[in-house]
Amino acid sequence: MRHIAYHKMVIIVIAALFTLFLAERPIAAATGPVISISIKGEINGGQAALVHKAMTDAGSKQAQAVLIEIDTFGGLVDSAVSIRDMIINSPVPTICYIKNRAWSAGALIAVSHKHIAIAPGGSIGAAEPIPTTEKTVAALKAEFAATANRTGRNPQVAEAMVDKSLGFPGYAEPGQILALTDYQAIKVGYADIVAPDRETVLAHYGLAGNEVIEYVPGWQENVAGWLSNPTVKSFLMSIIFLAVLTEIKTAGMGVAALIGVIAAVLFFGSQWLTGIAGWLEIILFLGGLALILFELYTPGVGIFGISGIIAVFASLFLTLGANAAAINMLAISLLVAIVVFLLLLKRLPSSKLWSRLILKDAATKNAGFSSSQDYSVYLNKTGITPTGLRPAGAMIIDGVQLDVVSEGQFVEPNTLVKVVNITGNRIVVRPVNS
Repeated sequence: MRHIAYHKMVIIVIAALFTLFLAERPIAAATGPVISISIKGEINGGQAALVHKAMTDAGSKQAQAVLIEIDTFGGLVDSAVSIRDMIINSPVPTICYIKNRAWSAGALIAVSHKHIAIAPGGSIGAAEPIPTTEKTVAALKAEFAATANRTGRNPQVAEAMVDKSLGFPGYAEPGQILALTDYQAIKVGYADIVAPDRETVLAHYGLAGNEVIEYVPGWQENVAGWLSNPTVKSFLMSIIFLAVLTEIKTAGMGVAALIGVIAAVLFFGSQWLTGIAGWLEIILFLGGLALILFELYTPGVGIFGISGIIAVFASLFLTLGANAAAINMLAISLLVAIVVFLLLLKRLPSSKLWSRLILKDAATKNAGFSSSQDYSVYLNKTGITPTGLRPAGAMIIDGVQLDVVSEGQFVEPNTLVKVVNITGNRIVVRPVNS
């Protein structure tokens, strides 16, 4: 019995040590560098571009870890989702250090790390979307829950950060949005350690002696951040649409095409830097333009043109995030382009290509066209009524029979009448003897 009890005790001790080893195991003991990135202020495409650049370089530099320091109230959700995807898919271990706060979109970035450290007085959460609609709350709540589940944390905590109707027992009542302080984050598993500085964070994960390589925003990231502004992106898309319409109207002027190319390079270039746009979106856009040009310059039944338009819109839709916001932005940009094009339409020279699309011939009176037969030659002429007028009937003038009406009175057959009024097809007559 003692032998059995001894073996049980050994097994329990080994299991406890193994569990402790897994919980506190450092990221690495090698001497490779640590890539450090600071996300401070409003989250935008510039910070997504910086993270994309750092993550790309982490492999070539044989980095042991990527440390992302966060101090933000939030920002653009699409940029945060892009950063979240890069962190989750990173082959290099990542550490998040919440220096002051990681709210809203910043909370999503923090939760995407498997390792989170938080500074004394720091906080994480408060991620209710703006505008707060049922659709936006549901979408962002699912994104938070999936991210938390992926990194081994309680998804209900993440959901309560987005949806205030849920609450979380002991931390937020239903109707209150969840935000965790430093030690609350420790208790619910949303932080590993409360650390006063970066050195403490690195030491906790076994990286105290490793070189730290700082990544700071350059001009490329600043430009990408400016271009990621929704208003700027919508403006660039309007320029692209307007350039296509103008080039069809002028065909070969080249100025509109050049402006459109510059707008497209800025639009897709900024999304490329942030890691949002890939080769698929660019190939769809270029292929769509090629199909549209092929349809316009060659006889066809519209298949290539329709396919090209679908490809262009699909490329822009995917680049904008493939959501309801993307549809709204596309619709607004297209509407603005059409309004501006209509204002410029009379000032733009026409081309043969435009003439193929627009019917220019008009059935004018000068060209010999009329919406009705001209009876004005019969005004004040006289003729005989072969039938009675009741008050409508017929009269004969110079051997031509016409449908006429009297001024209201009954006219006997074979009466001499005079044409007194003609309005369109209506010929009014009056008996001569009256």
